[in-house]
Formats: sequence, structure tokens, C-alpha cells
Amino acid sequence: MRSRAAREEGLRALFDAHARALLAYALRLTDGDRGRAEDIVQETLLRAWRNLDRLDSDTRPVRPWLFTVAQHLAVDARRARRARPPEAGDAVLESVPGLDEVDGALDRILVTDALRSLSAEHREAIVETYYRGRTVAEAAAVLGIPPGTVKSRCYYALRALKLALAERGVST
Repeated sequence: MRSRAAREEGLRALFDAHARALLAYALRLTDGDRGRAEDIVQETLLRAWRNLDRLDSDTRPVRPWLFTVAQHLAVDARRARRARPPEAGDAVLESVPGLDEVDGALDRILVTDALRSLSAEHREAIVETYYRGRTVAEAAAVLGIPPGTVKSRCYYALRALKLALAERGVST
């Protein structure tokens, strides 16, 4: 086993002798993507450093071993990229609704669900007066009931709606 200084010197010698050729080879493997090519060279040299004792004891040249490791790393990286879904671009992110739109949709879902828990008469009174914007007299005419009945149904419907929303975790 070599000393730390000897291992660093061996790695420096490997780098000086092979890094330029290894980078050129890695650039071809990555279709000219310099960042990915540099990553491959770095990982290749790291593996060489880990196997430095074995590489020194081999009588074979080191460069073919380095090129084989680089090729395997490039193939593995390509396979990993194909296995992951493609990244979403900015155009896709712009189509995602904003927080206000999502909050509004969630509020509508909660209120709709709470309205469904009301009796049909109470729900009709609320829908006519609050959602369709009709006056008590107009709602009474549409529903075919006296205005006083519309007022009392709205009163009790709002109380029941407040309770239904509280049961769903909405504080008023």
C-alpha cells in the first residue's frame, strides 16, 4: 500500500498523462456537452485513484482502462437520463394555476360541499339571494313563496352553513 503522498503523486501523474485525451474522448461520448464530459473525467480519475495500487501493478497500459471506465460512465449516465421523465420547461410552469386560483377553487369546493348538506329549501334560498344576486322579493317570486319565508330560510340556512363549514375545518 502506498503512502498518501505517493498516491497523490500517482494521481497527478495519471492526470497529467491522460486528462486531456480523456476529456476529448468524453466530449465525443457526450455529444460535446463539456459539463457532462468533465464530470465523466472526474469520476474516471476518482476510480483510477481508488484502484491506483492495482493499476500500478498491472503490466498493461492505463489509458485503455481509463477509456473503458469513461465509456461505461457515459452509457450509465445516458441510461439514467432516459429513465427519468423529462424536465418541465418554463412554459409548462406558467400554465400551472397560481396560489390564489388554487385557493379560490378549494374554497368553492368546500362551500359547495357545505351547501349540499343543507336542506333543499335552505339551499334554494341561499342560491337565489347570494349566488344569483336576487332581492328577497325577486327570490320569493322565483321560488313561489312569501318574502318572509325567504328571509327566515336565509337566516337558518346561513346558520347551518356556518356550522357545516366549521365541521369541515373552516373558521368564519
